[in-house]
Amino acid sequence: MKVISITPRGFCYGVVDAMEMVKRVATDPKTPRPIYILGQLVHNHFMVERLNQYGVTSLENTASRLDLLDRVNEGTVIFTAHGVSPQVKEKARAKGLNCVDTTCPDVDKTHVLIRKLVSAGYEILYIGRKGHPEPEGAIGEAPDHVHLIQDAEDLDRVQLSQTDKVAVTTQTTLSRWDTEELVERIRQRYPSVEVHTEICQATQLRQEAAVRQSVEADVVFIVGDTHSSNSNRLVDVVRNQAGKKAVFLIDGVADIRPEMLDGATVAAVTAGSSTPSDITREVIRFLQSYEPTASSNPSV
Repeated sequence: MKVISITPRGFCYGVVDAMEMVKRVATDPKTPRPIYILGQLVHNHFMVERLNQYGVTSLENTASRLDLLDRVNEGTVIFTAHGVSPQVKEKARAKGLNCVDTTCPDVDKTHVLIRKLVSAGYEILYIGRKGHPEPEGAIGEAPDHVHLIQDAEDLDRVQLSQTDKVAVTTQTTLSRWDTEELVERIRQRYPSVEVHTEICQATQLRQEAAVRQSVEADVVFIVGDTHSSNSNRLVDVVRNQAGKKAVFLIDGVADIRPEMLDGATVAAVTAGSSTPSDITREVIRFLQSYEPTASSNPSV
């Protein structure tokens, strides 16, 4: 089968930096033990499993970062690439924990922007995904003045204390197209709104490449974790912007079923920015060697 290996894809610099920082901390004998990560460093279970091999425990996202800290009483706590609220940092310091912050610089930039806007008297509409840790940390900078907007219904429900100074900012891993549509709705409601689109460059480049390079494909595979926001947005943009119906979010080779490839002669492959490259390469190799008569139980 012909395979289009979409580029750029996979790890962004924020993920690479976070991974290297955690590895350095975990292999340093001076680091206070045990070592915990508040949530998943990045949303990919393969990466969580690999970090476990370094003796690092990832506390699952069943609660807020603030609540997760109740499970850590000693040692080192690592803040994930998604960022955390000031309250989390203060609580960790108050507990005497060794703190390691792997927040992506692009996320940190949004936190700085929120503080600046709020200090200037703005109410902020933050476009993001409910339940995702990045909005949790960003909104925590000023909970009374930052309002989470995921869709038009949220916008209709929001009540601002004043409307002459309104600003928009965004989660870094959203779809550019969906965000633009929601921003336009906000402009119609608040004509003088100040817009700061904070979708990171790596996310935009991967989305645009996926749309542009998947044109000739009969089927498109996005390699990524189902909990990964940027991976799910890649699925959205390929379906909605490239007009592809056969688009599949897969964890790896084991998720590929023969019926996904029925009638296909060209497959395109890309990956979320938290997906290990070796997992994606394995998918590409399998598809390159795939024959319609191959076993219905894919393996490399």
